[in-house]
Amino acid sequence: MKTNRLYLDIHAIQTLPPSNINRDDTGAPKTAQYGGVRRARVSSQSWKRAMRQYFQDNSQNYALGVRTLEIANYVAGFIRELDNQIDESQSINLASEVIQNSGVKLANNRAKALFFMGEQQARELAAAAIEGVKDKKTLQTILKDNIAVDIALFGRMVADDPSLNEDASSQVAHAISTHAVETEFDFFTAVDDLAPEGNAGAGMLGTVEYNSSTLYRYANVNIHDLRRQLQDDKLTIETLKLFVEAFTLSLPTGKVNTFANQTLPQTIVVTLRTDRPINLVSAFEKPVRATEGYVLESSNRLFDELSRVEKFSLAPAYASFVSTVPLSSANIQEENDLSTLLISLQGQLESLVGSLKENV
Repeated sequence: MKTNRLYLDIHAIQTLPPSNINRDDTGAPKTAQYGGVRRARVSSQSWKRAMRQYFQDNSQNYALGVRTLEIANYVAGFIRELDNQIDESQSINLASEVIQNSGVKLANNRAKALFFMGEQQARELAAAAIEGVKDKKTLQTILKDNIAVDIALFGRMVADDPSLNEDASSQVAHAISTHAVETEFDFFTAVDDLAPEGNAGAGMLGTVEYNSSTLYRYANVNIHDLRRQLQDDKLTIETLKLFVEAFTLSLPTGKVNTFANQTLPQTIVVTLRTDRPINLVSAFEKPVRATEGYVLESSNRLFDELSRVEKFSLAPAYASFVSTVPLSSANIQEENDLSTLLISLQGQLESLVGSLKENV
């Protein structure tokens, strides 16, 4: 199959018990209006952070990026690694100089905004600093080449010099509940273990806001763009598999010690499309109403919507799912578990990504 466009879509239905994994500036769980009712919401930034952390913990085979203000210290560490005769102060000065010569402004050896840099890029900048390279074009080439997979997926914006920007090949939607929610309050007290005998008062009291929800989650990857960024078919496929795994298994950690809301999705659907990515949130524009749980109805609606959108789109080149609930409307291949789905997905990608090389 020949194509010069290829997109990965991943959809998930995931239920959360009482929790507050992503709160606003007042400490309340984030919400959104959709379909005329208030929904629970988890921001894309929150879940992308959890996914990047999953990448850090589970991708030992290749180097990832670091997003930090301390880029001078980061590069300085590699300078000292390459030449142990250079002391800490000198290495930071060399790093600051080479970074600023590349077009990234620093103040007191710190970036003015968080900067996303790959490990290989940092190592090559360190070598350039030792060699005394000052040419801006050469240094910017270092920051544009050897893109770390998480920088390729999630992008990089550099206000100081937009030429160093890296467009994200992935998009992650704000997760919203498939149904209406109401925020509730937990009133808590804490006892002072060393309070005087006879003191009946609490050592501390307060409130925590929370809600419980069944979320619809969605993300996509522009595969042909990711392959252009990484310049390697095998690395592209491994990155896509890790992206699906991270999307499925990661979880933002807000208030997790308070609520222990350690859940996994009940249903995930993965498709490969050659026309465009498609978010299926329209399945829940009419909120799900139930008295015996939302997961089954939400999952069935997801599959119904997957069929309905074909009135406007091409059928997926590949579609597969994993679910823990008995579905009445699933009309695509079901896999036994996540591992089996990833093996199946890899087989499809090996064929389709290979076709992209000839057309991009």
